[in-house]
Amino acid sequence: MIEPGFNGGRLDGIGVYTQALLRHLPEAGCEVSPYSWPSGATPPSVGQALPQSFGRASLMDVLTPSVHRVHMPVDVFHVTDYRVVRMDCPVVATLHDALPIKHPEWCNPRLRRMKNWLQRKAAQKADHVIAVSQYAVEELVECFGVDESRISVVPNGVDEEWLEPAPPGEVAATLEAHGLRPGYFLFVGTLQPRKNVERLLEAWLALPAAVRSERQLVIVGNAGARSEELLRRIAAAREEGAGVVWLNRLTDGTQLRHVYAGAGVFVFVSLYEGFGIPVLEAFASGVPVVTSNLTSLPEVSGGAALEVDPLDAGAIGAAMLALVREPALRARCITAGRARAAQLTWRATARRTAAVYRSLI
Repeated sequence: MIEPGFNGGRLDGIGVYTQALLRHLPEAGCEVSPYSWPSGATPPSVGQALPQSFGRASLMDVLTPSVHRVHMPVDVFHVTDYRVVRMDCPVVATLHDALPIKHPEWCNPRLRRMKNWLQRKAAQKADHVIAVSQYAVEELVECFGVDESRISVVPNGVDEEWLEPAPPGEVAATLEAHGLRPGYFLFVGTLQPRKNVERLLEAWLALPAAVRSERQLVIVGNAGARSEELLRRIAAAREEGAGVVWLNRLTDGTQLRHVYAGAGVFVFVSLYEGFGIPVLEAFASGVPVVTSNLTSLPEVSGGAALEVDPLDAGAIGAAMLALVREPALRARCITAGRARAAQLTWRATARRTAAVYRSLI
């Protein structure tokens, strides 16, 4: 039995990844049972509760590292976030990026040093590590001290149903419900400094008035750590009458797909990504993409997006304009994006993940 761990909470990138594995691993020949870390009296978010809390298991790891093992009646245990402890079965851990260690200034400062120390120690307890991009491998070696020979690269993906057009009537109904006009500029992701949404907002506000009047800026995502200044800027723009829409409670997957389908251009110019699932979702939805030329994003886009310097608001704005004003460029990006999305599906991710499991049994 193969057991992906699940960290409850809002559906961020790790949540999307975990749910995708839970759906597709059975197709890859794996019997799957989800587990969650218990937290006091709180019931597990998914599946069964693990026999110990993460805090207790980690403490026992520190006090008795040579003898402590959490007993699990499974063949392989897969941790899909960073909370790894020793078990009496092989443990696979997916380490999505090294953000908290590489850029602590972008993360929640509360107990950051202790959390980073725990993450480094936890990463070293895994029998095998999955990295979601080739870019991430070097950072996992540098920041977590993981032996490169114990790392496999298994890219993230997108559900193949996204490659089929969403029903136009349903898309129109979702857009109307949220006050959206088709053709907008779209961003999807948690609002936090590394996502660079402030610079995206700056680029949109600098576009010609006629373009801004025709094309809203739609931001989909929850407020994350250190997003206070961005939220102030969004509120200020809205108070001045700008067509900026922040959808911070859009949790329905079908509606999210509709919001992608209604977009004119997707803009994802992060300063740092271990992968960047929203880029693939936009590709699959037939939306041309502007993305960053940093970290993993060029690897993910595979040349199908317009890549820009994410520190240059002018370059971001120029790319946004090009994709609404140049039909031939727009068509090329849409075609290339759909082809790229077809190469990177969650079904393929599950097959490659299952191969990692079998190499350990």
